Amino acid sequence: MDLAARLTELATKTQQHREVLLTEQAAKTALVMPFINLLGYDVFNPSEVVPEYTADVGTKKGEKVDYAICIDGKPSILIECKPSTSDLTINHASQLFRYFSVTDARLAILTNGVIYKFFSDVDQPNKMDAQPFFTLNLDAVRKSDIRTLEAFTKAGFDIDAIVREASNLKLESLVRKELETEMAAASEEFARLIAKRVYAGQVTAQVKDTFTRLIANAFSAIVRDHVNDRLTSALNASTVPDLDDEPVLPVDEVITTDEEINGFRIVQAIASKLVDPKRVIMRDAKSYCAVLLDDNNRRTLVRLHFNGITTKYVGTFEGQTETRNLIADLTDIYKLAPLLEARIAELEAKAK
Repeated sequence: MDLAARLTELATKTQQHREVLLTEQAAKTALVMPFINLLGYDVFNPSEVVPEYTADVGTKKGEKVDYAICIDGKPSILIECKPSTSDLTINHASQLFRYFSVTDARLAILTNGVIYKFFSDVDQPNKMDAQPFFTLNLDAVRKSDIRTLEAFTKAGFDIDAIVREASNLKLESLVRKELETEMAAASEEFARLIAKRVYAGQVTAQVKDTFTRLIANAFSAIVRDHVNDRLTSALNASTVPDLDDEPVLPVDEVITTDEEINGFRIVQAIASKLVDPKRVIMRDAKSYCAVLLDDNNRRTLVRLHFNGITTKYVGTFEGQTETRNLIADLTDIYKLAPLLEARIAELEAKAK
């Protein structure tokens, strides 16, 4: 089961049981431990996931953080848990702040089992930021959340890449917040900026007030039109289940990237040595992009797992068994040509 499917399963479980998980320990056992596990860490291996992790901080002795995820024997991610009914505030992160400066960890998570707030040291090295760079809410998981979480998995963990991405995510969050504020009620500066671009006369107070109203209406119309366009596209799309009968998703949840298209073209070029390239078809899904022979979900050539932040895999097949091959660049797909050619030969032999 891939990360997206396991996260969906955990989100469902969270919604079903959160109201009865009133204590911190209950939230840890029922929600947080499964979350750590789905990231690929063994919660029953005390050298990998250390419960009640202790590190003396100045004059404070014996203080504990709920979990420390260790990589190569060193704490890399600190996790502090609260009851599922708690509203998470920065006041709940006091222990994380103290531990952050005296351990090797550069990542910290504050959670109540439903909401996970991810912190790093973007603003000042070795000092935990006051604001999270990423927040995961299991009540409303987005596809972009899954891509972000890929970087925190055991298989894809790269601390330098995560910290770089943390800076971008934090800035993106701030930009989004500002845009949402402007959408709700345009500020005077924004209203004047737009007015100067489209209005030839003097921007008086009355003109500014008019543009404040027009901007709010325009934002609403843009959002409404985008939603309608996507719904129309989803209703008109012809879709077929993939190899694992993955359910068809709305257009806004399946986004075909340029990398996926370019990867498909490389696979198509390799396959053209043995079959008509027109027989090689791309079909995108939520967690991967499948490349099929004859547009048949039972004749999968490869799967392109390109949704991760720091890692990309090409899944090759022998029978029904998928092997994920890590690639650093799209040109690495050419190195898999022998596996792809063997797969084509296998499928063509079965068809005879």
